[in-house]
Amino acid sequence: MYDRFIRGGFGKKKIAAVKFSDVLQFYHHLLKDKKIQVNTLEIIQTVLHPTFQLAVRDNIIRNNPSDGVMAQIKKLPGRNHGIRHALTLEQQRAFIENNERFESWVTLFKFLLGTGCRIGEAVGIRWEDIDFKKRIISINHSLVYYSREYKEHSTCSFSISLPKTEAGIRIIPMMDTVYEALKEENGFNETEIDGMTGFVFSNRFGNVHNPQAINRAIKRIYEAYNAEEVVKAAKEKREPILIPHFSCHHLRHTFCSRFCENETNLKVIQSIMGHADIETTMDIYAEVTETKKYESIQELARKLDVF
Repeated sequence: MYDRFIRGGFGKKKIAAVKFSDVLQFYHHLLKDKKIQVNTLEIIQTVLHPTFQLAVRDNIIRNNPSDGVMAQIKKLPGRNHGIRHALTLEQQRAFIENNERFESWVTLFKFLLGTGCRIGEAVGIRWEDIDFKKRIISINHSLVYYSREYKEHSTCSFSISLPKTEAGIRIIPMMDTVYEALKEENGFNETEIDGMTGFVFSNRFGNVHNPQAINRAIKRIYEAYNAEEVVKAAKEKREPILIPHFSCHHLRHTFCSRFCENETNLKVIQSIMGHADIETTMDIYAEVTETKKYESIQELARKLDVF
């Protein structure tokens, strides 16, 4: 990321001369001229921010010029920041139940829906990161799949990286569904990546999963379900419960939405999700509670019973 987006231009600046406005302008340039997505920009931020932070600690600069830049970027009007909507409870149940026909994927999808892990954290989880006795999962690294450009060709490979932010290093308690699914997982994965071995999830070739392959599997599953559900609903003379197009990351968003529906402590949700910014947690919480306003008012009316 540094070589591709930073080194040749912005990276040539003297670190003591860089101001907040310089970083902000650079990020605007990447979004507008390089056409990168905000998610990619966040990864670039994880490269630049600790660099400036080290300079602060070494007394080279007083303040980190990249502090608050991403928050400013996300406030830009008219931009689609990739808001993902969670599956409804009915859609989530339909997906998992239909998923039983795709047995090789069941454990992975239950893990994603039961932990809220990012896809890189999930496919990179190792058996040594799981404590069955204490029923906890340690999230301390992520598996990244990326392409490398060479003079004559390009190649794709996996690499181990730290979670997206410091908040990403966390402990997630195992709910019963995840515990039982992992206990039944008996895949054999002998892949070694950057010195790490013992990965929990593997594809049919015994290698770690490629996130794009997971997205293709998700598409096959919901398309098969939807085709059958339309016919079934027509026979039963009811509206079909259809699963919309979604990707791996929607499963993380779905977990967070279910969590927000049942937990009011935002700091607890933020900690489990590994959100670096409480605003991210609050945005999802606000979206969930918006849909529950009617239910809450009706419940309040029943409890007050004063009219």
